[in-house]
Amino acid sequence: MKYQLENNVLTLWLEGRIDSANAPEIENELNALRSANPAGSLVLDCERLEYISSAGLRIILRAKKAVPDTKLVNVSGDVYEILDMTGFTEMMEIHKAYRVISVEGCEVIGQGANGKVYRIDRDTVVKAYLNPDALADIHKERELARTAFVLGVPTAIPYDVVRIESGGYGSVFELLNATNFAKLLIRGEKTVDEVAKMSIDLLKIIHSTEVKPEAMPSMKQVALGWVDYLKSHLPSDQYLKLRALVQAVPEDNHMMHGDYHIKNITRQGEENLILDMDTLCHGNPVFELASMYNAYIGFSELDHSITKNFLGIEHETAVEFWKKSLQLYFAGHSEAQIRANEEKAMLLGYTRLLRRRLRRGGMETEEGRREIACYKAHIAELLGRVDKLAVG
Repeated sequence: MKYQLENNVLTLWLEGRIDSANAPEIENELNALRSANPAGSLVLDCERLEYISSAGLRIILRAKKAVPDTKLVNVSGDVYEILDMTGFTEMMEIHKAYRVISVEGCEVIGQGANGKVYRIDRDTVVKAYLNPDALADIHKERELARTAFVLGVPTAIPYDVVRIESGGYGSVFELLNATNFAKLLIRGEKTVDEVAKMSIDLLKIIHSTEVKPEAMPSMKQVALGWVDYLKSHLPSDQYLKLRALVQAVPEDNHMMHGDYHIKNITRQGEENLILDMDTLCHGNPVFELASMYNAYIGFSELDHSITKNFLGIEHETAVEFWKKSLQLYFAGHSEAQIRANEEKAMLLGYTRLLRRRLRRGGMETEEGRREIACYKAHIAELLGRVDKLAVG
């Protein structure tokens, strides 16, 4: 039996079949290796384990009794089914093996802060996470997506976790012939007005959905973190006013997407669904609008090619889409009221952009310093006019 002892963890690799015919021999070898390599944790790697009978299950039970911190990893679907039926998945830590897929040459149909969504075939898409150690993020997003789905938000639900051949992990979704909103614009299948209306109709469903505060992060608390990061980078009076404005935003338990733009919304038949749900949160709509402003205008203000690279549309189209979205979201408001709400979103958007650029070494390059100066100028100007952030 292949084994490895490292950092007080003994890993043993199980292979083939374990049944009544060979169980005593396997258990003797397992116990001998464990005695010769005492460790606080035991990992049984089941990647090459094809079948396990009740005799083999008893071996695992006795191993766990001897080493309470025992877990099984890389368990195939067939073996996992046996373990699940017999209650082992409730008794100990068991990790299924992940199917390996390639995204090489696949069409990118969605893109967010933490990953890209690729179409694998006619029926299937996968979100590949940028973080190579994203398993915890994946499970978090799955729970957020389920919460949104149960609450009636049109949501694509991930049904499997896979390993990406080029590195990292991904979530698999079934999206039959779905097309993201960016493609609808690029192909001319829908006008800016039509796509903006579909986008805002869906956004209002999200924003009308109330959640338990503990189910999702508070965007207000996240935004306070942005502001506090800037304490030493802004004049004292600007920092204090900016923080007071964010602090004064009332707590709001209505859902927000957190990264809402035309590449994270897809149309499947006559249904519109949201993608990239790891950013789901709750708060006042101004935080959502700030994120949207950045996606359509803020990120590409000084380099319009960013819009084309990120959203696939021209910068002028993105600006038009943002303006139309604001008008639809605040239908019935005066032009002055809509502009005031836009400036609230802009102030928060530039706050986030400034923090982001500073954290990414912006002061070390000429381009970065130019962006930082631009964001600071916007913040100073907007603080002179904005006295309340919340929108309703």
